[in-house]
Amino acid sequence: MSAVIPVIAVFDVGKTNKKVFLFNEGYRIVYEHTDKFPEIQDEDGDSCEDLALLTQWCINSFKQLTALKNFSIRAVNFSAYGASFVHIDEEGNPVLPLYSYLKPYPAEIKKTFFADYGGEQTVSMVTASPVLDNLNSGLQLYRLKSEKNLLAFKGYSLHLPQYLSYLITRRVFSDITSIGCHTMLWDFTKNRYHDWVAKENIDTRLAPLFSGDEIIQLPGESFVAGAGLHDSSAALIPYLSGFHQPFILISTGTWCISLNPFNEAPLTVQELEQDCLCFMTFKGKPVKASRLFAGHEHEAQVKLLAEHFGKETNYFEKVYYSRETRKHLQENYNQDKQQLFSPGPSVFKHRELKFFRNYEEAYHQLIMDIVGQQVSSTQLVMEGTAVKRLFVDGGFGKNVIYMNLLALSFPDVEVYAASVAQATAIGAALAIHRHWNSQDIPADLIDLKYYASGQSETV
Repeated sequence: MSAVIPVIAVFDVGKTNKKVFLFNEGYRIVYEHTDKFPEIQDEDGDSCEDLALLTQWCINSFKQLTALKNFSIRAVNFSAYGASFVHIDEEGNPVLPLYSYLKPYPAEIKKTFFADYGGEQTVSMVTASPVLDNLNSGLQLYRLKSEKNLLAFKGYSLHLPQYLSYLITRRVFSDITSIGCHTMLWDFTKNRYHDWVAKENIDTRLAPLFSGDEIIQLPGESFVAGAGLHDSSAALIPYLSGFHQPFILISTGTWCISLNPFNEAPLTVQELEQDCLCFMTFKGKPVKASRLFAGHEHEAQVKLLAEHFGKETNYFEKVYYSRETRKHLQENYNQDKQQLFSPGPSVFKHRELKFFRNYEEAYHQLIMDIVGQQVSSTQLVMEGTAVKRLFVDGGFGKNVIYMNLLALSFPDVEVYAASVAQATAIGAALAIHRHWNSQDIPADLIDLKYYASGQSETV
């Protein structure tokens, strides 16, 4: 008879994939399952999460996990996408849809809000939140108070990670990683909710704050539970656990987000205008971040390259880094820097493809232009800090051209392609490590590949 394996269960809910994992004490995946749910429409015809289906999935999945005879669940935690509230009544029943953060925001309501509370720039500065409409989840509560009479319902508005925790624990909490992430709820200068939250009585719908590294003890249960974490903050935890010298993590995907947990300087007006914001670590420390739409830009431009040069869309995956091509482009092609950094499209969209000799050359130029933007974006959060390491995870971390050019651009910083298998889920597990795991955190959670700068460029 095989030994029973002690594990932590983690629910990791993304917009597309709903995952559940069991990790052993060495943080190896011993069980995983993924589901995808079709979206439904809210009362306005806008797409939104099927909350009833998600709720049943979470409850049923946990029942199935606890029934597995070869695992002993010691803990459970949750991570999920941000800017999404579940509004429940006193019995825990949802009273409104789980509205999408992509839902259009009424212009008049936004105008009234900022007129009452000091204007966009003032509120943004204090809350470290660019104006992002429904992506500012606090503005969702303000809108629902007006449009849906939200305050008439007795109960709580829980960010999605805390709702998932509630389904298992039946305890209501708020979490600083969700509250502190571009919500316009948190006053970073006073380290408390912004004054508008109480003035609008929104605080009556917010559950007590609960620390991300603490656990909920459940009477009569053999496991403990976390209150859940915002996924972007959870994905940073493996790096914070593994490295203590100052670093920046560039998390790359559709958006490339430069996260500096070692920059506590308040956001400036200029930084806000260039799409900087603040996240919160699970221990309540601000993380200055800058955003760049580089993954989206890359996806759009490689389609144009494929069409122009008669290649398949993913042909860029076959292009290797060439120092000679880079030098040729620098010597013979206009490499003017953008006059003002923009988180939008790169200067590549203004280049004429007919001047490039082949796809490989044009693709090198595209990445040179994207990296030029990335350097400007990353420097916004690097300035004034003693960062000596730069980690790149996600899609661009696998792009050898991008990585070599980035290393060349930061000659005084060690640049690594980094990857953590299921970083968000592992981060949620690590947050409560000391409450369920008697072993040391493994030193090999993060795979690193070093990219040298200067004369020893990696080919």
